[in-house]
Amino acid sequence: MKKLLAILLLLCATAPVAAQTDPATEQSSSKSKRTPRIDREINSNKFVFKGESMMGLTVSYGTLESEDSDLGLVIDDINLRGSMFTIKPHYGYFYRDNQAIGVRLGYTYGNGSLDNLGLNLGEANGVTLSVGGMGYSNRAYSVALYHRSYMSLDKKGRFGLFAEWELSGQMSRSQFDFQSEGATKSNISNNYRLALNFAPGLAVYIFPNVCAGVSFGLGGLQYTHVRQQDGEGNFTGERDFSKLRFGLNLAQINIGVNVHLWNKKQDK
Repeated sequence: MKKLLAILLLLCATAPVAAQTDPATEQSSSKSKRTPRIDREINSNKFVFKGESMMGLTVSYGTLESEDSDLGLVIDDINLRGSMFTIKPHYGYFYRDNQAIGVRLGYTYGNGSLDNLGLNLGEANGVTLSVGGMGYSNRAYSVALYHRSYMSLDKKGRFGLFAEWELSGQMSRSQFDFQSEGATKSNISNNYRLALNFAPGLAVYIFPNVCAGVSFGLGGLQYTHVRQQDGEGNFTGERDFSKLRFGLNLAQINIGVNVHLWNKKQDK
């Protein structure tokens, strides 16, 4: 009897101990059962280091001229001239490795003139047309905030890709002059535009502190308000329109150079 009582007391004393589990041991065992995360090392190669600043400039200039040229047998005697100049300085700060925020300013001036254009559809159609005395000029000012992310293509951080989102506002004034009833008349448009655009690109260090790049505009979301008036300042109309477009825009291929105010790569 005494032996049976001793065995029961021993079982009662050891049963709770066997049922208890260590929380730390249980947590470590659950962690060991999880699938390990795959590190693709996308940001392991640094193209630009945290704390760097950059200043850049993009400049473009183009002209179009056509004097006394023949385009087939339909359009004759064209006298057309045009030019466009754009300059965009910007400043950016890298708040994290390969990540930058910045501000960009812009100025664009363009003008063109059509002194003469002849249209001849042949004697059988009996249609001939001659126009001229037209002129166009445009000035635009813009300011934008952008975020740029880099990805290095090599371990030394010389070649890289980047993706940029830009939120911009633009104010422009354009004037179109034409001949009517022997007098020169004008149509003036004041344009206000707000846009969110996306532009990927390529970048390469040509010097330790100088980086050249080319970006390709792929479009985005845009809202525009247009207010028109005649040459005497009388209001003639206004309109609002918006559009969403994604695709390569040949007019938004930019080539620029960025200068880094100091080079963190030399300190690493």
